[in-house]
Parts: sequence; structure tokens; C-alpha cells
Amino acid sequence: MSIKIGISACVLGEKVRFDGGHKASNFCTQQLANWVQFVPVCPEQAIGLGVPRPAIRLQRNAQHQIRLVQTKDTSLDYTGQMLTFTEQLLPRLAQLSGYIVCAKSPTCGMERVKLYDEQGQNLGKVTVGLYTQQLMQRYPWLPVEEDGRLQDPLLRENFICRVFSLDDYQQSMADGFTVGKLVKFHSRYKFLIMSHNPVAYRELGRLVASASLFKAEELSIRYITDLMQAMQHIATRKNHANTLQHLQGFFKTVLSPSSKQQLSDTIHRYRQGFLPLMAPVTLLQHHLLQHPNAYLSSQRYLQPYPEQLGLRA
Repeated sequence: MSIKIGISACVLGEKVRFDGGHKASNFCTQQLANWVQFVPVCPEQAIGLGVPRPAIRLQRNAQHQIRLVQTKDTSLDYTGQMLTFTEQLLPRLAQLSGYIVCAKSPTCGMERVKLYDEQGQNLGKVTVGLYTQQLMQRYPWLPVEEDGRLQDPLLRENFICRVFSLDDYQQSMADGFTVGKLVKFHSRYKFLIMSHNPVAYRELGRLVASASLFKAEELSIRYITDLMQAMQHIATRKNHANTLQHLQGFFKTVLSPSSKQQLSDTIHRYRQGFLPLMAPVTLLQHHLLQHPNAYLSSQRYLQPYPEQLGLRA
């Protein structure tokens, strides 16, 4: 399996948490594991903290610096060790297509991690885990999600869509970036982008059209960063329906009046919430088999990830 996803080791079921337990995700271990290769990391264990171990937390000092300290003895500061470990590890994670982190963790949490002051006062869930913060700064295009948020069907589908899209981009550029490859890639992703963010769809189109104004490495990083940020928007029923209607337009000269009406009605019923997305998508794929179109067949919108994952049901 070529798709590599980083993951907090405890989310994969390894007993590495401070209390000797784990936070195994059924979705990761039972569904996603069939399609990806996980790269497990426990930052706390990696810097030499044992299992079990005293709890740690993030603390803001008088200089407004955020430190990683032991909860019961805040004089034990692990910030330097964690930053050194992260700096050494991150270059080896460049080929990852996604990362699943443990929610609420002072090292791995993606958002809403508790922060304390030097007097032990809880300042609220206002920060990011120290390790994950460095990860996201180093790779701003990398899809990162928390184990708990993956229980939400929309967030789960969105994350997996971004992972498979990033992997496709990485594979497309594996032997070197060229503008020609970028144009070909973007052509396949136009309708998928439209379903997530119509504004970004137009902006990315302009970026590709002005490719000659950029150096190759600059263009590659800017495109994939902007693409991943665009796709982070949840694809709504309204945007999906708009995209489906654009796809429907490719069949306007080949379908019978009754088939056109059936397709229009199916898209409309999906927009209203009476049908799942797979209903109009399957009908479009049926018409595509009857009336082949190379451009439409190449569109990742029709199958952005393996249908066996059941995310569009």
C-alpha cells in the first residue's frame, strides 16, 4: 500500500498513554487499515518518558512562552526534548499523505488543548499540542485530523478525501514536478474542488493558468497548499448539487428527454435531503457507461477514494 498516514500510536491501539492505556479507533484499525500504511508515533515515549508516566500539560510562563511540563512538578520541563525530537523526525515524514492525532493531548492534540498558567490556573482549551503544532507548521498542506472528530461522518469523509487527493498529487509528481503534470492533475480535480469550495475552484484555475509566472517548486507548494485548504471545507449538499448539474450538462445532447428528467429529479431530491449522494453519482456513472466521455471518466469527483469505505452512503 503506497498511502502512508502518520498516527498517534495510542490511536492505533498501542498501550503507550500516560496511564498505560490506549485510545484505539475502530475506524482506523478495522476499516482504514485495509487501504493505508500507518506510521505510528508516540512523541512522549520517544523522548524517554515511560509507560505509565506522570501526566504532563502545556503551561504559559511569564514571558508568554508555552512550555511542556509535568503536571505535579512543573519544574520538570520537557519542551526542549520534544522540540529536538520533532525537528529530527519531521524531515522523515515528508511522504505522508495524512496524519491522525490523539485529541486533547498536550503533545498531539490538533485543537482545543488545555493551557495553564504558572499558578496552575486553567486558561481554557485554547492551544495545540506541541508536536502537532510543529507538524502542521512544517507541512501546511498535510491533512491532519483528531481521532474523536473522525467519529463525525462528514469530517471523516472530508479527511479521507483529502488524504487520497494528496496521495494522488504526490504520486503524480513522484519523478519531478512539471507544469504539464499540474495541468493534467488539476483537470481531473476540477469538479471535486467545485464541490468543496466554488471560490477556490476559480482561484486555483487562475493559479494554474498563470503557472509561467512561478518557479516550479514555489508553484508546486502553493498549489497543493491551496488545494488542501480548499478541500478542508465540507462539501455541502448545495455545492454537490451544483457540481452534479455541471456534470449533467455533458449529457444534454445524448440523453432522451425522460432520462434528462430522471437525472434532474434525482439531483433535486438529493439536494432536498431525500437521497444519498451515491444516488445521482451512480446514475451519472450509468449514463457515462452508455455514452463514454474521456474527460468525465477522468474526474476524481466520481470516485475520490475506494467506494468500499462507504463514506458516501
